[in-house]
Amino acid sequence: MTPKEKLYEFLKTVKYPGLSRDIVSFGMVDSVEVDANGKGKVVLALTTNDPNIATSIGASIRAGIQSIPEIRDIEVLAQYTPPKSRQTHQFGGHGNPLRPKEPLVPGVRHILAIASGKGGVGKSTVAVNLAVALSQLQNRVGLLDCDIYGPSLPLMIGLDDTPLIKDGKMVPHEKYQLKLMSVGFLISPDQALIWRGPMVMGAVEQLLRDVLWGELDYLVVDLPPGTGDAQLTLAQKVNLSGAVIVTTPQDLALLDARKGVVMFQKVDVPILGIVENMSYFLCPHCGERTDIFSNGGGRASAMEMGIDFLGEIPLKLSIREGGDRGTPIAVSSPDSVEAKIFYEIAKKIQLKLHS
Repeated sequence: MTPKEKLYEFLKTVKYPGLSRDIVSFGMVDSVEVDANGKGKVVLALTTNDPNIATSIGASIRAGIQSIPEIRDIEVLAQYTPPKSRQTHQFGGHGNPLRPKEPLVPGVRHILAIASGKGGVGKSTVAVNLAVALSQLQNRVGLLDCDIYGPSLPLMIGLDDTPLIKDGKMVPHEKYQLKLMSVGFLISPDQALIWRGPMVMGAVEQLLRDVLWGELDYLVVDLPPGTGDAQLTLAQKVNLSGAVIVTTPQDLALLDARKGVVMFQKVDVPILGIVENMSYFLCPHCGERTDIFSNGGGRASAMEMGIDFLGEIPLKLSIREGGDRGTPIAVSSPDSVEAKIFYEIAKKIQLKLHS
């Protein structure tokens, strides 16, 4: 390999600070050069203008470059380039495409990520009902189920047909005044997806790029739980307007929610707030409130982290039944107490994005 190629391969071992992913696969290496005198130059394209990130990456590069004897010195430059304004580059003409920088979803005004640090907190239920609520607020809304390993949108919306293809792109289903897409529409319900990181990243890109979303005010993206490849791909590939973190009141869920907040903050995605799901149980007979999973943890965590607390969603049978029947509570009972909570949260999100 040439010194330039060795340098590029070495950069694949340099991790983004605080994350497990390298700066090359994360699309942060804009260009690589090595001159005849053995001086290397690396230009980083970062989505954050936090100087500590650039300093940390530069230090890691300088510390490890000693493993390449042909390179006597290295210059590391960093430039802040918001995702929507970046251009496409390739490394050295060797057919190694770096991350595409142009918007993957033209015509969409706001892309809103619904995320959670762990599974089992009702994130998809929140995503579906918030999408319905935003639509009822006179917005054009799309809903993308990006949970590659456990797509739940087909069940929760009551659709499982394969999408039509038009001009080489998938046509989203439409129901409840939403445009809908999910990997669950493309596979059989009993098919298990066993995919590694690059395949997950490719699938997320395809669901964004190869769907005829049209003109939308909001594209609500239901992310898989955790802080893995799907989340990082979305954060790096598109200009996210913000993220909503869903948690439950238990200490373990709140701990993982904090990890989700930190991950989005590291890649400069605004945190719109925390939603506490299954916050309390309301007796269907007497209406008495019982705090099954503790109380107030989501609000306290939001205050501690300096972000907004968007609301508490109760643990109610009607919410679960609505999801199982394919008729979200915001559709089936728009005047219910539970549905009104989703509407209030949607109004807060809308206000934050338009303020």
